[in-house]
Amino acid sequence: MKLSAVIGSPVAHSLSPAMHNAAYRALKIDSVYHFTAEKVEPEGLEVFINRARRDYHALAVTVPHKETILPCLDRLDAEAQAIGAVNTILIDNGTLTGYNTDSPGAIQVLKEHTSLKRCRVAVLGTGGTARAIIYGIMKEGAEAMVFGRNRENLKALESRFGCKALQWDEITIAPQAGIIINTTPIGREGEASPLPVNGIGASHIVFDVNYNLSGIPLLKDAGKKGATVIDGLELLLHQGALQFKLMTGLDAPVKVMREALKAAKENNKKQEKN
Repeated sequence: MKLSAVIGSPVAHSLSPAMHNAAYRALKIDSVYHFTAEKVEPEGLEVFINRARRDYHALAVTVPHKETILPCLDRLDAEAQAIGAVNTILIDNGTLTGYNTDSPGAIQVLKEHTSLKRCRVAVLGTGGTARAIIYGIMKEGAEAMVFGRNRENLKALESRFGCKALQWDEITIAPQAGIIINTTPIGREGEASPLPVNGIGASHIVFDVNYNLSGIPLLKDAGKKGATVIDGLELLLHQGALQFKLMTGLDAPVKVMREALKAAKENNKKQEKN
């Protein structure tokens, strides 16, 4: 059995196992492949990776490991190297190679709604997902405004990608961009939106990489203003389809994966009510 897992903390909420296992069943390869979730705390990452070299075929990587896992890897593909973060690892005879499907996945999601060339994009956050998105949108010819609290992280992003780095207390100017992307965890657990939506209107696209059972506050608020809103399930789907191709060598059954995500979300919602 070729075992894969999504690793992170927290990870119990992840819909990735449902999505990947549904795809395996659809292609009748579930006797060969299986996907699970492993909670891995930062202090246990190195120990887990040593075990993964023996026991796993591939890994999907989520918060908080997308950047900190890099020293544990043997190789990085060119895009992961340029981004400085990974969300996918293939394991071949104990050798770990890192990839990033967040970047092309996010670009695919955005290009379903608009052209990114010469578009101004506000990115909230400075973590691994933000890095992937900044890299991708600037590669497409967009201008990136990045908002964060950590000055060193902001300087590093500005130096690496040539984006405009702004302090979090300047967040009220984010609606000057036509696209706003939240990569912070703010709102994932139902907190208030990470920015006021006063300046957001029908011409805006608002994309939040988070998803939860009750909806994301930023998207709810922006939707009331008439903005086009995109939640994190779309990113999960598109980056997951690219992961599936890397992990199996087969084209992903995207429709099946989308339906599996919807079903898993609804099932979790029912369980939460009971």
